[in-house]
Amino acid sequence: MTDALKRLSEEGVAIWLDDLSRKRITSGNLAELIDQQHVVGVTTNPSIFQKAISSGDGYEQQLADLAARKVTVEEAIRMITTADVRDAADILRPVFDATQGQDGRVSIEVDPRLAHNTAATIAEAKQLAWLVDRPNTLIKIPATRAGLPAITETIGRGISVNVTLIFSLERYREVMDAYLAGLEKAHAAGLDLSKIHSVASFFVSRVDTEIDKRLDALGTPEAKDARGKAGLANARLAYEAYEEVFSSDRWLALDKAQANKQRALWASTGVKDPAYKDTLYVDDLVAPNTVNTMPEATLVAAEDHGRITGNTVAGTYEQSRAELDAVEKLGISYDDVVQLLEDEGVEKFEASWNDLLKSTEAELRRLAPSEG
Repeated sequence: MTDALKRLSEEGVAIWLDDLSRKRITSGNLAELIDQQHVVGVTTNPSIFQKAISSGDGYEQQLADLAARKVTVEEAIRMITTADVRDAADILRPVFDATQGQDGRVSIEVDPRLAHNTAATIAEAKQLAWLVDRPNTLIKIPATRAGLPAITETIGRGISVNVTLIFSLERYREVMDAYLAGLEKAHAAGLDLSKIHSVASFFVSRVDTEIDKRLDALGTPEAKDARGKAGLANARLAYEAYEEVFSSDRWLALDKAQANKQRALWASTGVKDPAYKDTLYVDDLVAPNTVNTMPEATLVAAEDHGRITGNTVAGTYEQSRAELDAVEKLGISYDDVVQLLEDEGVEKFEASWNDLLKSTEAELRRLAPSEG
């Protein structure tokens, strides 16, 4: 049987798992994925934690202890989620050491309710880094307008960052600029740039979902022909922007100071439309020095029948531009789509966080010791 995941890794794509739960940690499943499926990192988000904690597996004792201490629900969630991230980081520590800090990382996101508050996001990033207290953590900051200066400030303090919820090429360039500004700030402060890492999470399948919906509403042959192309085109042009920025004179000055490139991370790689092959956003986004964070179903599919044929991004830029132009010519505004997706992304994570608050609060009440 061919080992598609091994070939993917050899092409320079780091395989990260887009999921975490206490059961995955304590059962040995995460260690097994690292050992057998070439997984070298983990990403989390509010939706992932909401699903994990609501399922109840493995959290009862910690919740009972937190209830006995009468902690607030926000503190309870932070204690639970940082415990999972800390334990996962410890499991991934050998990978972190073997790759000189590039991989072996676990991401944890700032409270999504702070997405439009720069100062609060910076404070939360510092708090999370302190709470988890592991060098192989990435603090996730959304690429909102308010998030950009928070990225610069957090990187400037030497805290490694996973920038999330990137949908547009313009915003992606702003994210890379914010990262470089943070590195320059860290360098001026005398920090060791070789210890600071970052990834930029560029979302893929959600772009196709939204644009395909608008194409289907048009219903023309031209619209039908344009389906399922925009997500890949957008991501491939993001990689073109990455190549441009990280070969610039500004970057070369930082490179001399041992800075690390901010890798492009392909997020939202689970295929939403059953008409498309389930490994579409793996097979067709192979490029050096990238990360693909996959939900487990996509990881299993890629292992079973992924077709890794080498670099599938190089040489695609003109075609990718033509595919996005074709959508625009049909009256579908790219700028409108990517702004909607960013707004919806923040709202979805905030909704998941609020659901998590409610379900955790109910558990704390249920487990609270009776007075007397």
